[in-house]
Amino acid sequence: MAAKMVDVGIVLGSASDWPLVSPAAVLLKDWGIAFEVVVASAHRAPKRVQAYARDAAARGIKVIIAVAGMAAHLAGVLAAETTLPVIGVPMPASHLKGLDSLLSTVQMPAGVPVATMAVGAAGAKNAAIFAAQILALGNPRLKERLKRHKEELEEQVAQQADQIPAEFRRGD
Repeated sequence: MAAKMVDVGIVLGSASDWPLVSPAAVLLKDWGIAFEVVVASAHRAPKRVQAYARDAAARGIKVIIAVAGMAAHLAGVLAAETTLPVIGVPMPASHLKGLDSLLSTVQMPAGVPVATMAVGAAGAKNAAIFAAQILALGNPRLKERLKRHKEELEEQVAQQADQIPAEFRRGD
């Protein structure tokens, strides 16, 4: 049986990151983007990480989302082994509440780019949306879904504005 083709690979440095990442996976699923989730630590299983990165493009993956906490070298190791876009999501896994992860992910040397999102759940969701934006460059259906997403965000803000008493709001 042939392997299922996926567009996005989500690589977790640890399964403990899943609770913060699962809403991003739900978003990808809801938007019809095929993805897979694997656990592969840059420090504890470096050969697994390198093999994943080297084989990803041949398996049809177009974007990799790397989720890691603490030293957070996962995104950089993946980026070093592939020409695919890598999106790093730092996790708040240490006493430093993700600052260490953020700095480890964002401070890449010239020539090995990693797009870095915010720390934690917001970063994971933004990584999924950013992956969708990359894929939408060649996918009109996905481009339309992203337009609807922007419209939904605007509507949410309008609804929030209605929660402020009228006497304090600026007249729109």
